Amino acid sequence: MNRDTRLLHAVPRSTARSRAGGFAFLLVSALACLPAATSCQSAYYSTMETFGVHKRDILVDRVKDAREDQQEAKELFVSTFDQFKALTNYDGGELEKRYKKLNSEYEDCASKADDVRKRIQSVEDVAGALFKEWQSEIDQIHNPDIKRNSATQLESTKTRYQELVGAMKKASAGMDPVLVAFHDHVLALKHNLNAQAISSLQSTVTSIQNDVTKLIDNMQRSIQEADSFIKSMGKS
Repeated sequence: MNRDTRLLHAVPRSTARSRAGGFAFLLVSALACLPAATSCQSAYYSTMETFGVHKRDILVDRVKDAREDQQEAKELFVSTFDQFKALTNYDGGELEKRYKKLNSEYEDCASKADDVRKRIQSVEDVAGALFKEWQSEIDQIHNPDIKRNSATQLESTKTRYQELVGAMKKASAGMDPVLVAFHDHVLALKHNLNAQAISSLQSTVTSIQNDVTKLIDNMQRSIQEADSFIKSMGKS
């Protein structure tokens, strides 16, 4: 993805909504340093801290955004598959209109899948920065008990995070075969707007359904992992 997109997806929805005025300044500052994306991330986090928003808060906000995008993606994939099933029962009428609706559903799915991938990347970006900062601060602690407790908290948070991002990536990967199947059949329908093309869909609905069912299950588990992680971070 390009730097503009990465920066825009880096801004949590909830943070942007609640700090609209400050965000306007932040966005201008962020765009001004696009040539140095890595240093811009650091500048972004530093700027957000001046607004009282720390990396931990940003991580939770981004997990919430990723959860929201996955929920929307889940609904879109179910809706698109429903359109495929409905088309197999086609008994005449405006076939091209049906095709256009199906193609629109597919394009929405593909766009939302891209959003999900970008959200996951934004979660990984801030998590890496948070854990690096946390470890650096632990290294500065002299009291052994405090140091040990903080290190334990860090490892516990890392473990929960790995479970979360693992579930997110598994769900994201499951979108690809479904999108490929959708796309193949949308193109086939485009090239053959006739009853024979509809008939060919019927033989593949079952195989697509298996992939869709598996995808929805994985996305639901990922959404639940996000809920669990958010709660473990003391957020709601």
